[in-house]
Formats: sequence, structure tokens, C-alpha cells
Amino acid sequence: MIAGLEVSGLRAGYGRVEVLHGVDLTLPLGTTVALVGANGAGKSTLLRVLAGLVRVRAGEVVDDGVPVGHGPAHRRAAKGVTLVPDEHNVFPSLSVAENLHLFAAGGPVDPALDVFPELSPLLRRRCSTLSGGERQMVALSHALLRPGRVLLVDEPSRGLAPAVTTRAHAALTGLVDPERVVVVVEQYTDEVLAIADLVYVLERGRVRFAGEPAELEGSWVGEPGSGQSAW
Repeated sequence: MIAGLEVSGLRAGYGRVEVLHGVDLTLPLGTTVALVGANGAGKSTLLRVLAGLVRVRAGEVVDDGVPVGHGPAHRRAAKGVTLVPDEHNVFPSLSVAENLHLFAAGGPVDPALDVFPELSPLLRRRCSTLSGGERQMVALSHALLRPGRVLLVDEPSRGLAPAVTTRAHAALTGLVDPERVVVVVEQYTDEVLAIADLVYVLERGRVRFAGEPAELEGSWVGEPGSGQSAW
């Protein structure tokens, strides 16, 4: 498999606080990668580093053989790295329709409405007036309408009903092709493991596990039916 991004010895954080302590991982094109772990494990920080929003302190991010870890976010975006963050992920003063058309950059918005038909009657509403789940559907539409070659999605299930989460995960995996990798950050959930080809488990800023989802069986425990587990 061809790597979309490769990370080696990555250290990063905020101010004096280091969050990631020597992370190594590979994001192969043509796969869905699940990045999981408890709150505070460094998952969101890692996505922001990959998108160029958080500075690399040590180590490197390599895209198609070219080091890009110290480049600005706009260059990363120009190379096809798309981030859907877990917050501040829509334009609240704009309507749903305006957000979708911005995401689509002149293309059709139907792919988003097909996955989230709940948005159709809300097209004239400002995003500032939406519920958390409705805003999340608008945010995820960015991934559906302009995914890029490296798609990074942080906590797509946030605020969504279980049935909508299932639909969103299926739509994200449907975007995978030989020229694209989709990275989904979640806390430990059975559903995200079910859609993943490759899993990385982060714990306190370090990679605790890397491999296929089936290899995780028996490695963690959680309350039955909770959809969340811990080591």
C-alpha cells in the first residue's frame, strides 16, 4: 500500500505542554484508519498537526516522500489534506445552504443531502440556530463534498443519533479509493472498529497499539453494550 502520510518521532503540543511524545504511524492510501483512545490521549492534537494547525516540535510528517511537517496549513490543504475538526467546524452566521455551497466549491451539494436528508428542510436556517447534531451533519458535509486525498475527521459521532452515526460512518468509508485515505478519530467504539482497515490506539500521547481491528480483541474491556472500552 502507498502511504498518504507518514509520521516519525512526532512531538507536539501547546505552549510548554507536550501532548505527543514520539508518535510513529503510517496512513496508507486506499484505507480507512481509526485513531482511537480515551479523552486526552492526543488524538485531536495529532489531526491538527497533520493538517498543519499545530507546530511540529520534533520528528517529521512526510507526504508522498516530501517532508511537510514544518509547512503552513494552507500548503497542506493545497496538497489535499482536509480536516473536519470536532468543534468550530461550521460558519455559524451563514445558512446551512451557504455552508454546503462553500464546502462544495461550486460543485453539487446533493451528496451531502443524500446522506443527511435531515438537512433539506433546514437549508435556509442559520447554523447558529441549529442543534448540536444538526451542526455536526453540516460539518460532516465538508468531508462528503470536498474530501481531499487525506481526509481527517475528528469525532464524527459527536451529537448524532446512533442511526445517523452509522450512516455517517458508512458514507466516510465510501469515500475511500486507491488515491485517498480516510482517518476517523473516535473514542473506543465498536462501530468505528467495524469500518476500519487499520487501527492506532493512542494513550497519553503515545501509540499503544497499531494493527488490524481483529488484533484488538481481548486487549481491552468495557461495559457490555456501552460501545466504549478501555485498556
